Amino acid sequence: MNKFFRFIATQVSILVGRSAVFLLALCLVLVWLASGPMFDFSNTWQLVINTFTTIVTFLMVFLIQNTQNRDSKAVQLKLDELIRATRARDEFMDLEDLTDEELHELDEEFKKLHDKASIDSLALKKLHRNIQKRREKKTTLQDFRDKFTNSN
Repeated sequence: MNKFFRFIATQVSILVGRSAVFLLALCLVLVWLASGPMFDFSNTWQLVINTFTTIVTFLMVFLIQNTQNRDSKAVQLKLDELIRATRARDEFMDLEDLTDEELHELDEEFKKLHDKASIDSLALKKLHRNIQKRREKKTTLQDFRDKFTNSN
């Protein structure tokens, strides 16, 4: 059963990811909209599209989740192999099993390592300065709103 579901999920995800399928769905919606006047925009007319989209969405959630789970697992296995093949710490091979608190502690450890490396490395200092300059130049949406409101 799992093999069959995996096969179906893969095939459906490949199929629905194509632009032609999107155009078909768009055409269906346009036909539904165009048929509105013929049915006096009745509740039944609305129920048809609501039911159709609910069913498709419900089924797609499971297919997408299955595909996402397999993709994530494949990426994890590839990363595990890279860790195993290099001098990286083996403890990193099962990070997905850590708690949020343990991940936070590890993140803090890397921030400390980054800060120490930044102090020691002129190239990293230069890169950090360039990033800071770009951030300062970047106009945020709030800045744009403020400029727009102040100019009126």
